[in-house]
Amino acid sequence: MHKQTFIPYKAQNFSLEERLERVKAYYDYMEQRRSVREFSDKPVPKELIEQIIMTASSAPSGAHKQPWTFCVVSDPEVKTAIRKAAEEEEYTNYHGRMSDEWLEDLLPFGTDWNKPFLEIAPYLIVVFKRAYELEEGKKKKNYYVNESVGLASGFLLSAIHQAGLVALTHTPSPMNFLQKLLKRPDNERAFLLIPVGYPAEDAQVPELTRKDHEDVIVWY
Repeated sequence: MHKQTFIPYKAQNFSLEERLERVKAYYDYMEQRRSVREFSDKPVPKELIEQIIMTASSAPSGAHKQPWTFCVVSDPEVKTAIRKAAEEEEYTNYHGRMSDEWLEDLLPFGTDWNKPFLEIAPYLIVVFKRAYELEEGKKKKNYYVNESVGLASGFLLSAIHQAGLVALTHTPSPMNFLQKLLKRPDNERAFLLIPVGYPAEDAQVPELTRKDHEDVIVWY
């Protein structure tokens, strides 16, 4: 068994005032993040997307297995194929698969089965979770896969916002078609489909309020 080596941790050293300023500034910036469904087709530099994904891949994971793969789609033909397959699933969702309560909750957002953003956004990032690894013909277990990939996805959304871009966490359930279209191995399962780019000039988002601190924090 490989013995893990350890190195000194270099802690960041800020005054309390600096810490409060930094965390408040970060909150104020992240508070501006919104899910956007109206994208511009303006090109986004590839190196920007690469850096965003590497930031996501810095997330913690169970036993440091890093059980994720980020597939980046910019090919117009592949995006069209993804849109077609996604809309087929979404049509079924909106016409019988979703409960009446679910459909009622979606009404204020004006969403339907049409997903033009899947072709308009310059990039689609498909986040896959790796259920296990295959090494020398043997399955090697990954741990806390959903939790780990969820954390990485959160890092991803934060990095996208930090870059001045917008995104949408799209989940056309079921998402098996993504594994087939992108020819991913059997150990990978689609987790999120995220269009990324600049917002359309006339983009609009619902006027929403987020829960206040007394609704999300319980002190003991």
